[in-house]
Amino acid sequence: MSLKIAVVVSQFNREITQEMLKAAQEELRRSGVSEIEVFWVPGAFEIPATVKRLAQSGRYDGILPLGCVIKGETAHFEHIARVVTDALMRLTLECETPIVFGVLTPYTEEQAWARVSKGAEVAKSLLELITLRRRLS
Repeated sequence: MSLKIAVVVSQFNREITQEMLKAAQEELRRSGVSEIEVFWVPGAFEIPATVKRLAQSGRYDGILPLGCVIKGETAHFEHIARVVTDALMRLTLECETPIVFGVLTPYTEEQAWARVSKGAEVAKSLLELITLRRRLS
């Protein structure tokens, strides 16, 4: 599959997001994608703005955001999870470039580790969305 995919990855909770990235890259390569460009951002909050710029560039067939926001003792978790989810949803509706949602929002670190394979699942979803968008064009 001759596609160019951008992956935007949060450095916060890097051990987890690194494994999500690895799973996503393996799935994309297994599906024949050879052009994968990775962009690291400080945290989940910075993901949507980077995704928007990449989508506006027109250089990518799809964009895969990956992050992990784990619940702590304050309301920070709820705010970040909500604004990132809302912003990415707006971008999926506004942008022609297919964008999926790969930001984990677990309550515990154990839950996050149990879900690192979501990187592969979301990568597969992105490829399916790209195929669908092409059929609809």
